[in-house]
Amino acid sequence: MRFGVSTASLYPLHVEDAFNELAVRGIKTAEVFANSTCEGQEPYISMIKETADKHYITIRSFHPFSSPMESVFLFSTYDRRIEEMLTMYRGFFDSMKKLGAQIFVLHGAILSSKCPEDHYIKQFRLLSDIGREYGITVAQENVCYCMSGRLDFLRMMKREIEDVRFVLDLKQVRRSHEDIFDYVDALGDSIIHCHVSDADADNDCLPVGKGCFDFAELFRRMEAFGYSGSYIVELYRHNYDSFDELKDSVDRLAQMYATL
Repeated sequence: MRFGVSTASLYPLHVEDAFNELAVRGIKTAEVFANSTCEGQEPYISMIKETADKHYITIRSFHPFSSPMESVFLFSTYDRRIEEMLTMYRGFFDSMKKLGAQIFVLHGAILSSKCPEDHYIKQFRLLSDIGREYGITVAQENVCYCMSGRLDFLRMMKREIEDVRFVLDLKQVRRSHEDIFDYVDALGDSIIHCHVSDADADNDCLPVGKGCFDFAELFRRMEAFGYSGSYIVELYRHNYDSFDELKDSVDRLAQMYATL
């Protein structure tokens, strides 16, 4: 089992600097979050790859800043906007191949877009098919302010798309006021990636060990479905004080997993 950190946790550091901060702390698994179009292109991809190779870091996934644009581009019905986003995402897929990342994290259309479900499925399949050409899996993340923030919507995707894959984000489930273990039980072996954070009664996103979430139960439930993906710490910058807390979170996860 792999435990790591998303560079999103170090925002607003530039992606190559954020990745270096993870590297010098001995973190061996990472997600790259590109905060601009250029950060998903050269020369930054080669800079990240060089650091990853030097420090023996596995990059599991890639998450683009462009998620808020997906409603009016990819999930619209306007052909030129759709093609613009597909061109951008093809470029990201090519960069992912260079990094060795295999999972592309998708937010999808926001709730207010009122995107019809059949159109959503069609567009998701379109992007997934393109991803497969590059050896990339497009995975739907649950996001509270998106259509994907409702478990019933994700259940629909699982019914309609035989090979659909999901990213489970714990803090986003909390923000949707739903139960994390309901998501695990419903999505099961379709979950291939997990964004983790701790929480308590007053905070929905904390470093691991600073809250009261039952990670042991999460591990057991995910194991029951044969989960073999990564657990990636993803926090907001105001949720913690020092970058060392990111490494502490990874170490705590590994220790808890080892005691199962």
